[in-house]
Amino acid sequence: MSAPGVQSFTKQGWDQVLAKVKRALVYMDAACAESLHWGCGSTRLLEAVGGPACHLREFEPAAVGGGAEQPKAVFVLSCLLKGRTVETLRNIICRSHFQYCVVVTAVDHAVHLTANHVPAAAAAELEGQQPVFEQLEEKLCEWMGNMNYTAKVLHIPLLLAPAAPHLALTPAFASLFPLLPQDVHLLNSARPDKRRLGSLAEVDANALSPELLLQIRCLVSGLSSLCEHLGVREECFAVGSFSRIIAADLANYVPAKNRRKTSAGRASVVFVDRTLDLTGAVGHHGDNLVEKIISVLPQLPGHTNDVMVNMVELTALQNEEENQNMVAPGCLAQSNDTAAKALWEALLNSKHKEAVMEVRRHLVEAASRENLPIKMSMGRVTPAQLTSYIQLFKNNLKALVNHCGLLQLGLATVQTLKHPQTAKWDNFLAFERLLLQSMGESTMPVVLNQLLPMIKPSNQRTNDDYSPEELLILLIYIYSVTGEFTEDKDLAETEEKVKKALAQTFCEESELSPLLQKITGCDSSINLTFHRSKIAVDELFTSLRDIAGARSLMKQFKSVYVPGNHTHQASYRPLLKQVVEEIFDPERPDPVDIEHMSSGLTDLLKTGFSMFMKVSRPHPSDHPLLILFVVGGVTVSEAKMIKDLVLSLKPGTQVIVLSTRLLKPLTMPELLFATDRLHPDLGF
Repeated sequence: MSAPGVQSFTKQGWDQVLAKVKRALVYMDAACAESLHWGCGSTRLLEAVGGPACHLREFEPAAVGGGAEQPKAVFVLSCLLKGRTVETLRNIICRSHFQYCVVVTAVDHAVHLTANHVPAAAAAELEGQQPVFEQLEEKLCEWMGNMNYTAKVLHIPLLLAPAAPHLALTPAFASLFPLLPQDVHLLNSARPDKRRLGSLAEVDANALSPELLLQIRCLVSGLSSLCEHLGVREECFAVGSFSRIIAADLANYVPAKNRRKTSAGRASVVFVDRTLDLTGAVGHHGDNLVEKIISVLPQLPGHTNDVMVNMVELTALQNEEENQNMVAPGCLAQSNDTAAKALWEALLNSKHKEAVMEVRRHLVEAASRENLPIKMSMGRVTPAQLTSYIQLFKNNLKALVNHCGLLQLGLATVQTLKHPQTAKWDNFLAFERLLLQSMGESTMPVVLNQLLPMIKPSNQRTNDDYSPEELLILLIYIYSVTGEFTEDKDLAETEEKVKKALAQTFCEESELSPLLQKITGCDSSINLTFHRSKIAVDELFTSLRDIAGARSLMKQFKSVYVPGNHTHQASYRPLLKQVVEEIFDPERPDPVDIEHMSSGLTDLLKTGFSMFMKVSRPHPSDHPLLILFVVGGVTVSEAKMIKDLVLSLKPGTQVIVLSTRLLKPLTMPELLFATDRLHPDLGF
């Protein structure tokens, strides 16, 4: 049996759920559906339910209830059982004929006590008891209409959507994002003058909103369950002010403290704020096919980490736009198909050119096994060549079923290679390289002036020009890679020119995209005045300034920019690379910006004594397992870089990359310009 990891953790959780669903009507929220999708696939759920009909429904207020012939329901939820969630439960149950209800929550009972304002001392006395769950069980029976019916509420940690053995995402926390300096002003507006915060460095758990604190505690609950599954006692570290709050919460989470007393293994968990380096999040330097697939294909509805693959090519329908919705889309997650899963993991770990050749090799081998009339061709792989191999499976139902997962990945590759945005990827890369070179030789106003002619209204743009959303990506790149810069009159004037040009472009859009609607607070360009647009752009530049100053609190990780010299061009040096290199530096210096979070008196004593005596402080390279959690999203290229780097620096160490979501360049403006960071909607 292989060592426990993110995939076995997720499978174990879903095995417990599947044991409960036989002949049940199953209601599930989007985050749990995404965990299922990557963890074991919906087919396993449908097999476990049994019966000829599909009994899977989305958990929402308008969900259809169960009829007289459907006496059993299982609700699988990623959130706290409180507020609107409980109301929705009640409404569904009251309009149904259930006699047996099971409610599964991904959030531990201890967090439910916190959410219900039970003091820590009182919660400690309730060890082994679950009063919140027991009270809800009584309510479920009441809503079913008979106190003798069966109701069960239980916690199963369905935290992760594992994309690979080394990479997993947390769909329920896809919107969790580190705070920016502008958020400090919002926090201060609710504090008395004497307790005003000076900067992000002063923000601790006590300064956050109750909703954000609870969201962090829900994440910590899931991570503690993961550490329990891995059998490790974790040391918590943080890079960045928001990560420090999360790491401290995990270090001092009471159930985690109790668990650590009996854990045999050891691990380091390092949290890193995404905001410290957004260059990697919006840049196009990642030479990875999967990154391009995720960036150009449409998002799978209800998901944050997967895409829709058009499958019409494998049917008798014409590949017209109106036919695309008639056939269910394919996707990237292939959790039940061993061959497709092997190809997917190869794509994650390969460069673009190697990945495309790997897709061809898998298609050729599959066609050969099915005795399909394949014509071999070597040399460069083209979309037409891959399409010709895929078409061989079209009229052979047995071959199509046998290799369905592989064909989805093959079609995803073809559609990405042919997509006009893929050609634009190289344009982005060329401009980013030009920016890096000019930054070393020029001031910030000169760099911004290079962007000015590229800001064009929709009626003047060609396919090669940048849309407003793409211009935002370039601005984020510029401000993040530059870091802190000197204020002067020239910069203020240049920024003003860029702001006016952007504001005018927003007004002249024929249709506002969802992102522009969010930024401007306007649903139509007809209603968008220049004044309103300019106010929105001014706020946007406040965020850009925040990004530029994000590393100002760092002592060691101050820059991600390496100036050029006579032998080397200027380059970008990812912050995550710097963090991993610092962790595994053979000299083992005391980390400056990688802060250890103490979990109690023993750790504090160790830290105190180390000032006077030879007591070694905890170091993130001490343990055989490193869990690196990027708060705010990670790219496929970054996950691969971390994995490869750890392998080269300390070969015996296992690494797991966790993050709130997989990133594509266009995701970052959505996260960065969100207005609900401080007050996430927890359904209360």
